[in-house]
Amino acid sequence: MKSSYVADLQADQPVTSFFLVCEKEIRTGSTGRSYLRLELGDRTGTIEAKMWEKFEDLVATFDRDDFVKVQGRIEAYRGKPQIIVDRIRPAPDTEVDLADFFPHTAEDVDALHAELRRHVSGMSNPWLRRLLESILDDPDLSARLKRAPAAKTMHHAWLGGLIEHIAGLCRLCTLVAGHYPETDLDLLLTGAILHDIGKTEELSYERSLGYTDPGQLLGHIVQGLAIVGRKIDAIAGFPSALRSLVEHLIISHHGRYEFGSPKLPAFREALMLHYLDDLDSKMAAIRASLASSVGEGYWTAFNQALQRRILRVDQFLKADASAAPQQLKLDAAAGSGRKD
Repeated sequence: MKSSYVADLQADQPVTSFFLVCEKEIRTGSTGRSYLRLELGDRTGTIEAKMWEKFEDLVATFDRDDFVKVQGRIEAYRGKPQIIVDRIRPAPDTEVDLADFFPHTAEDVDALHAELRRHVSGMSNPWLRRLLESILDDPDLSARLKRAPAAKTMHHAWLGGLIEHIAGLCRLCTLVAGHYPETDLDLLLTGAILHDIGKTEELSYERSLGYTDPGQLLGHIVQGLAIVGRKIDAIAGFPSALRSLVEHLIISHHGRYEFGSPKLPAFREALMLHYLDDLDSKMAAIRASLASSVGEGYWTAFNQALQRRILRVDQFLKADASAAPQQLKLDAAAGSGRKD
């Protein structure tokens, strides 16, 4: 069974444990020396691994998405831990507990799906309601929606992460629309439910989290447009102007050209969707960092999604509060010895 998790690995410690192979390749270093480079993972994250010696005969014995047992040591490289592998062998599924390797949302995905249905059933726009019902009533698409992650690493990067993100975003949309009564809530919720629907096809998530070949070639915005386009084509008489608004919500939700949006948000609900989507993803990234035990002092490990470390505010304030009474005693003692 698994004895060490990625999130617990620290530099200068030995490791012998089971991992899932997320990436595998032979590289040639700057000195011309070849080595085996791996990305190994479990439900707590991934870590880079390198094997410098005697790997040639082992390469063909396992592949990406296989389980392996690794023996080696942890070294720090550019501020991040990596495994220097001494020994490695393939491990059959019978040797591992699958729950150790695949992170999953703590939410009930069926309950989240039902929550989306309630949002849709309450819509007054019949065209948007029919479109979203065709998405949520599609058994294959709904099954993938319940299982897909929202990303490989950036946010909600676990099984069920996509529907967790969408449901959370719908709640934000409802709250914010209450503050801005001019909002077309039906349109905003449609954007929330559909903006990342292409990730059901962009990402691979049967074993390790990665990208499908079409996902690499097209990306979830293009794939999402295709999914929604097919559903709209099946609804006779769907208004062309409304179709353009729905498609714009999908292609503009990243908000900026450099973030992959072909167009900038051009109407109120599109702009709101971008900022709320960004907020929900960033809060999920912070939550994941704070949940990890890795870090130093009051700070988490460096968060790649946010490009910073995060302060553990509760611990920071608790330490300060515990020091305050002692400081008061010192101040009082110093004051009692003062002479006028």
